[in-house]
Amino acid sequence: MSSDEDVAAVSRHSYFIGKKENIIQARRVVKSVGERDVLVIYHKGDFYAIDVRCYHSGGPLQEGDIEKDFDGRTCLVCPWHKYKITLAEGEGLYQAVDPSVKPLKPTWCSKGIKQRVHTVTVSNEDVFLTLNNSPGPIDSDYYQTEKYRNTFLKEGQKKTK
Repeated sequence: MSSDEDVAAVSRHSYFIGKKENIIQARRVVKSVGERDVLVIYHKGDFYAIDVRCYHSGGPLQEGDIEKDFDGRTCLVCPWHKYKITLAEGEGLYQAVDPSVKPLKPTWCSKGIKQRVHTVTVSNEDVFLTLNNSPGPIDSDYYQTEKYRNTFLKEGQKKTK
Protein backbone atom coordinates (compact mmCIF):
# COMPACT_ATOMS: atom_id res chain seq x y z
CA MET A 1 0.00 0.00 0.00
CA SER A 2 1.33 3.48 -0.80
CA SER A 3 1.55 6.08 1.95
CA ASP A 4 -1.46 7.93 0.46
CA GLU A 5 -3.47 4.69 0.49
CA ASP A 6 -2.31 4.03 4.05
CA VAL A 7 -3.55 7.46 5.24
CA ALA A 8 -6.85 7.02 3.37
CA ALA A 9 -7.40 3.60 5.00
CA VAL A 10 -6.70 5.01 8.45
CA SER A 11 -8.86 8.09 7.98
CA ARG A 12 -11.94 6.15 6.77
CA HIS A 13 -12.44 4.83 10.29
CA SER A 14 -10.55 7.50 12.20
CA TYR A 15 -10.41 11.22 12.81
CA PHE A 16 -7.36 13.37 12.14
CA ILE A 17 -6.19 14.89 15.43
CA GLY A 18 -3.06 16.73 14.34
CA LYS A 19 0.59 16.46 13.47
CA LYS A 20 2.59 14.14 15.70
CA GLU A 21 5.21 16.74 16.59
CA ASN A 22 2.55 19.33 17.56
CA ILE A 23 0.81 16.88 19.89
CA ILE A 24 4.11 15.80 21.43
CA GLN A 25 4.92 19.46 22.15
CA ALA A 26 1.44 20.23 23.52
CA ARG A 27 1.37 16.98 25.60
CA ARG A 28 -2.45 17.23 25.84
CA VAL A 29 -5.03 18.12 23.21
CA VAL A 30 -8.82 18.24 23.62
CA LYS A 31 -10.82 17.57 20.46
CA SER A 32 -14.48 17.16 19.59
CA VAL A 33 -14.54 13.96 17.58
CA GLY A 34 -17.82 12.74 16.18
CA GLU A 35 -20.14 13.45 19.08
CA ARG A 36 -17.51 13.00 21.80
CA ASP A 37 -15.08 15.30 23.56
CA VAL A 38 -11.79 13.44 23.80
CA LEU A 39 -8.49 14.15 25.52
CA VAL A 40 -5.41 12.98 23.57
CA ILE A 41 -2.30 12.69 25.73
CA TYR A 42 1.34 12.15 24.85
CA HIS A 43 3.16 10.72 27.86
CA LYS A 44 6.64 9.14 27.93
CA GLY A 45 6.63 8.00 24.33
CA ASP A 46 3.03 6.80 24.14
CA PHE A 47 -0.24 8.33 22.94
CA TYR A 48 -3.48 7.82 24.84
CA ALA A 49 -7.04 8.98 24.22
CA ILE A 50 -9.78 9.12 26.84
CA ASP A 51 -13.13 10.86 27.29
CA VAL A 52 -12.30 14.33 28.60
CA ARG A 53 -14.79 14.42 31.51
CA CYS A 54 -14.24 12.18 34.56
CA TYR A 55 -16.77 9.39 34.96
CA HIS A 56 -17.44 10.29 38.60
CA SER A 57 -18.58 13.89 38.44
CA GLY A 58 -17.52 15.36 35.11
CA GLY A 59 -14.19 16.79 36.24
CA PRO A 60 -11.92 18.21 33.49
CA LEU A 61 -9.33 15.46 33.03
CA GLN A 62 -7.13 17.69 30.85
CA GLU A 63 -6.20 19.42 34.12
CA GLY A 64 -5.39 16.19 35.98
CA ASP A 65 -1.94 14.92 36.95
CA ILE A 66 -0.46 11.79 35.43
CA GLU A 67 1.05 9.42 38.00
CA LYS A 68 2.63 5.96 37.84
CA ASP A 69 2.60 4.59 41.35
CA PHE A 70 -0.56 2.51 41.22
CA ASP A 71 0.99 -0.97 41.05
CA GLY A 72 3.11 0.30 38.14
CA ARG A 73 0.09 1.44 36.14
CA THR A 74 -0.04 4.92 34.66
CA CYS A 75 -3.11 6.83 35.81
CA LEU A 76 -4.72 10.16 35.17
CA VAL A 77 -5.89 11.72 38.44
CA CYS A 78 -9.07 13.78 38.27
CA PRO A 79 -8.40 17.29 39.62
CA TRP A 80 -11.79 17.52 41.36
CA HIS A 81 -12.01 14.43 43.57
CA LYS A 82 -8.67 12.65 42.92
CA TYR A 83 -10.23 9.62 41.22
CA LYS A 84 -7.54 7.47 39.59
CA ILE A 85 -8.16 6.28 36.01
CA THR A 86 -5.75 4.03 34.11
CA LEU A 87 -4.77 5.66 30.83
CA ALA A 88 -4.54 2.42 28.87
CA GLU A 89 -7.79 0.73 29.96
CA GLY A 90 -10.00 3.38 31.59
CA GLU A 91 -10.22 1.42 34.84
CA GLY A 92 -11.16 3.23 38.01
CA LEU A 93 -8.72 2.35 40.80
CA TYR A 94 -9.11 2.66 44.56
CA GLN A 95 -7.03 1.72 47.55
CA ALA A 96 -8.42 -0.87 49.95
CA VAL A 97 -7.30 -2.60 53.13
CA ASP A 98 -8.23 -6.13 54.19
CA PRO A 99 -8.78 -5.82 57.97
CA SER A 100 -8.21 -9.55 58.46
CA VAL A 101 -4.61 -9.30 57.24
CA LYS A 102 -2.07 -7.99 59.75
CA PRO A 103 -0.15 -5.78 59.43
CA LEU A 104 -2.61 -3.72 57.46
CA LYS A 105 -1.36 -3.18 53.93
CA PRO A 106 -3.27 -1.03 51.43
CA THR A 107 -3.58 -2.50 47.93
CA TRP A 108 -4.85 -1.03 44.68
CA CYS A 109 -8.11 -2.53 43.44
CA SER A 110 -10.16 -2.03 40.28
CA LYS A 111 -13.71 -0.72 40.05
CA GLY A 112 -13.76 -1.98 36.46
CA ILE A 113 -13.82 0.04 33.25
CA LYS A 114 -15.30 3.44 34.10
CA GLN A 115 -13.80 5.75 31.48
CA ARG A 116 -14.10 5.16 27.73
CA VAL A 117 -10.66 5.02 26.10
CA HIS A 118 -10.04 5.33 22.38
CA THR A 119 -7.33 4.18 19.97
CA VAL A 120 -4.60 6.50 18.72
CA THR A 121 -2.74 5.68 15.50
CA VAL A 122 0.25 7.48 13.98
CA SER A 123 0.67 7.34 10.20
CA ASN A 124 3.16 9.46 8.23
CA GLU A 125 3.63 11.83 11.19
CA ASP A 126 -0.16 12.40 11.40
CA VAL A 127 -2.11 11.37 14.51
CA PHE A 128 -5.53 9.75 14.10
CA LEU A 129 -8.12 8.70 16.65
CA THR A 130 -10.56 5.82 16.36
CA LEU A 131 -13.51 6.04 18.72
CA ASN A 132 -14.24 3.13 21.00
CA ASN A 133 -17.79 2.22 20.01
CA SER A 134 -17.96 -0.98 22.04
CA PRO A 135 -21.53 -1.84 23.00
CA GLY A 136 -22.83 -1.29 26.47
CA PRO A 137 -22.62 1.81 28.60
CA ILE A 138 -19.44 2.99 30.29
CA ASP A 139 -19.83 5.49 33.13
CA SER A 140 -18.04 8.34 31.29
CA ASP A 141 -20.64 8.12 28.48
CA TYR A 142 -23.05 10.18 30.59
CA TYR A 143 -20.87 13.28 30.19
CA GLN A 144 -20.98 12.91 26.40
CA THR A 145 -24.77 13.30 26.18
CA GLU A 146 -26.54 16.33 24.78
CA LYS A 147 -28.38 16.76 28.10
CA TYR A 148 -25.14 17.06 30.02
CA ARG A 149 -23.47 19.27 27.41
CA ASN A 150 -26.42 21.70 27.48
CA THR A 151 -26.33 21.81 31.29
CA PHE A 152 -22.55 22.26 31.33
CA LEU A 153 -22.65 25.05 28.73
CA LYS A 154 -25.41 26.90 30.60
CA GLU A 155 -23.48 26.69 33.90
CA GLY A 156 -20.30 27.89 32.17
CA GLN A 157 -22.12 30.87 30.68
CA LYS A 158 -23.55 31.84 34.10
CA LYS A 159 -20.05 31.79 35.63
CA THR A 160 -18.62 34.08 32.95
CA LYS A 161 -21.36 36.71 33.28
